[in-house]
Amino acid sequence: MEVFNASDAWASLVTLGQGLDEQQLDLWPLFMQSFDLFSVALLMGSLVAVGWIVRVAIDIRQRHIQPKSSSQTIERLIDKGRSADLARFAAEDSAFVSRVVSAALEHRALGESAMRDAAELQASIESARWFRRIELLNVIGNLGPLIGLAGTVWGMILAFTSLGATGGQAGPTDLSLGISKALFHTLLGLLLAIPCLLVFGIYRGIADRICTDAMAQAARATDRVITLVKREQS
Repeated sequence: MEVFNASDAWASLVTLGQGLDEQQLDLWPLFMQSFDLFSVALLMGSLVAVGWIVRVAIDIRQRHIQPKSSSQTIERLIDKGRSADLARFAAEDSAFVSRVVSAALEHRALGESAMRDAAELQASIESARWFRRIELLNVIGNLGPLIGLAGTVWGMILAFTSLGATGGQAGPTDLSLGISKALFHTLLGLLLAIPCLLVFGIYRGIADRICTDAMAQAARATDRVITLVKREQS
């Protein structure tokens, strides 16, 4: 029966680690060999994705979509019955509720039904506008693996072409370029898709929560504005 030898096991682990280090050092030249049009497309997509992720992280926030100060100002102006000031503020402000209230006030001469329809349409437009901010991440996240797959197929074509050119006698060196292209394209496609889809899923939920709350506030504000307009017209 063999006896476990700790020193031999440790020596084996050290040897294995040194081998992995040497392989890692060889990855960069292998990557440079596999660098082609597909790699450029994936790297460019990664740069665009990083920039857009930063933009989404900055834009998709409560203070940008529906700041509390805007809601408070609208409520205060409605309470004081200052419809002219309310219309002016809503037209100049970029908050979700302000845009909805402004759309409703623009149709006040057409009656209550027209005001409600305009408010509902504007609320839908505003929700779509904010969701479009994150939709690019979904597009990039789905295109990344497809471009990587195309690069993988191209790499395998090169590998089999090398194999056929040598009459089936190609060695590892002959096949390494095509196989490395295939593997690196797959890796780059996944590295592009995973963070994009992750951020898309997270911020889609955040945008949905904020926009849903803003739509509820906009509906309440619209009802109060309609009541204010009726009171002024009577």
